[in-house]
Amino acid sequence: MAGRTTAPQGAQAVPPPLRASDDDRLATVHRLQDAVSRGLLTPDEGSDRMAAAFAAVHVRDLVPLTADLPPAVAVPPVPAPPGWRQLGASAWQQLRASVAAARHGGPAAWRLALAVIVALVLLLTVLSLIAHGLVDGGPGDFRGPDPGGLDGVDGDRGPR
Repeated sequence: MAGRTTAPQGAQAVPPPLRASDDDRLATVHRLQDAVSRGLLTPDEGSDRMAAAFAAVHVRDLVPLTADLPPAVAVPPVPAPPGWRQLGASAWQQLRASVAAARHGGPAAWRLALAVIVALVLLLTVLSLIAHGLVDGGPGDFRGPDPGGLDGVDGDRGPR
């Protein structure tokens, strides 16, 4: 038992201080940055306290750095923009409503029929362009024969 100290009878042992983690230090620094941005601390005082927060070894060293500051203001989270799923669901609902309105006749039926025809024409045009590009080599394909000899190559003698 040499080198070991024991607590006297009846006295409670004091636990060792907790070491500060990087997350603890960063949380304190964020709180200090918020205090500087709100004008509660001067930039120099905030800088000094942030340096002390990064140098802190134990959690108890972090507490005095923010003890005189009021609690941070809760900022409501900014709603995220709608994702593809919400946009697809919205488009699907709009399509269903348009089709339901067209079933009952009236001008909506003509508009729906016209929209379907235009969409089919556009789809066929795009598919035709894709097929042309795959079969013929696409735009800018200069591998074919040049009947006028405008490519600068004479078929029998090579380059002009």
